[in-house]
Amino acid sequence: MSQYKDTVLVSGGAGYIGTHTAVALVEAGYDVVVIDNFSNSEPSAVEGLEKIIGRKVAFEEVDTCDLEALRGVFERHEFSTVIHFAAYKAVGESMTEPLKYYQNNLVSYMNILQLMKEFKRPNVLFSSSATVYGDAEVLPVTEETPRQPATSPYGNTKQIAEDILRDCCRAYEGFFGIALRYFNPIGAHPSALIGELPRGVPNNLIPFVTQTAAGVRECLSVFGNDYDTPDGTCLRDYIDVLDLAKAHVAAVDRMVDHKMKEKYEIFNVGTGTPVSVLELITRFMKATGVDLPYKIVGRRAGDVPAVWADTALANKELGWKAERDLDDTLRASWNWEKRVRGIK
Repeated sequence: MSQYKDTVLVSGGAGYIGTHTAVALVEAGYDVVVIDNFSNSEPSAVEGLEKIIGRKVAFEEVDTCDLEALRGVFERHEFSTVIHFAAYKAVGESMTEPLKYYQNNLVSYMNILQLMKEFKRPNVLFSSSATVYGDAEVLPVTEETPRQPATSPYGNTKQIAEDILRDCCRAYEGFFGIALRYFNPIGAHPSALIGELPRGVPNNLIPFVTQTAAGVRECLSVFGNDYDTPDGTCLRDYIDVLDLAKAHVAAVDRMVDHKMKEKYEIFNVGTGTPVSVLELITRFMKATGVDLPYKIVGRRAGDVPAVWADTALANKELGWKAERDLDDTLRASWNWEKRVRGIK
């Protein structure tokens, strides 16, 4: 018998959410096999992950779009569950390079599913996104909220991937899938050994905030203050990446322990609390004591005014709840940025 509960393959495991999830899995008694091609991550992330858990992990540099290279991973390692993170994720870039996104995000994913079927590995956990809800008419959104037509090729790859997983679970015996729809992951590990490390211009708010605080950027742009929200800026559901990682562990537990009620399930992973962009900036300055220059600019194409989660289903079925305090999360993001920049 293995000393571990089970082994989980983590694709895109050197990425921001992937590294934190790998740590949470190991801390929960699982073993992990991490694969990544470093197209949007750094080898230092794997080193940080190993420092936190105090041992080496099985790591292979593999592009999940390369079916034969991926088949080698399946031949060399025994695992019953895969968490598929590997994907391009820049909404703006997907608008100008749709083929790049459809090719990478869907081919890599179908390769994983094909090999899961071929090798009779039962469990697939897919990292989906709240973007599938679009500009929802009723808030907060539940898992029953109708999906809106995607506003970007990136968002569309998430919708298509959900449908592919649902269809595979229906069609193939012994095949189970869970899609986790994330809201806005922020924060970093308290050790500051892993965190969000965007290449080039960030796509998310917090790296812009921390880079501005660090003096890497002169000023933070707030896209629009004329939305129909309390302070005119967009409302989002910001979830600490450590809480998000624990949701993955809860979902893996549900699969491995055969607790699923359907062969394909969907869960919202958020806090259930909307926070405006201006509120987040104010909270960051208060939590860290760092002054943050910002300016209001025009709205950004594709931004919905408000979206946040109803998390009742995940709370009940996964026995999981977001617990971390927003101020602690913002401080962790700043500590990570300081470490990356060598700021004392």
